Amino acid sequence: MNVMREIRIEKVCLNIGCGGDLEKIEKAEKLLKKLTGREKVLITKSKKRSTFGIAKGKPIGVKVTLRKKEAVEFLKKAFAALDNKIKQSNFDEEGNFSFGVKEYIDLPGIKYDPSIGMLGFDVCVTLERPGFRIKRRRREKRKIPKVHKIKKEEAIEWVKKNFGVEVEP
Repeated sequence: MNVMREIRIEKVCLNIGCGGDLEKIEKAEKLLKKLTGREKVLITKSKKRSTFGIAKGKPIGVKVTLRKKEAVEFLKKAFAALDNKIKQSNFDEEGNFSFGVKEYIDLPGIKYDPSIGMLGFDVCVTLERPGFRIKRRRREKRKIPKVHKIKKEEAIEWVKKNFGVEVEP
């Protein structure tokens, strides 16, 4: 197989939307630090003038990005929380996929923490191939050629093969 056609994980983003509730944001921040072992967690802020009654620049959620081995290890745990099943509709046309975990205690090895309470989170996975750097580099940015893009079917096969996940229609 051609090395440039191999699919790999670019990043895994964990996101908890809190809707402007500062107490919930603190709990979500604590949870993501506990799940990932990271010291820094990004607090997301509203961008528009008035989004659902929240003023611009106010905190609305928490997220953290995992890459490389960390991403793969966390993804294995997240799939285990879903009994290694994911819906076909969770994949987009570019080969990326996302799913939600209803309660963090579903993850293997994680115990309930009364100071956090019950929270769920979203897991967004971005896939790439070698050569995708051309769309992010500083000089001579280019679009990814159509032939080199990851299709939905290829992403589904990759997830089945690498993680042993059952994809339901």
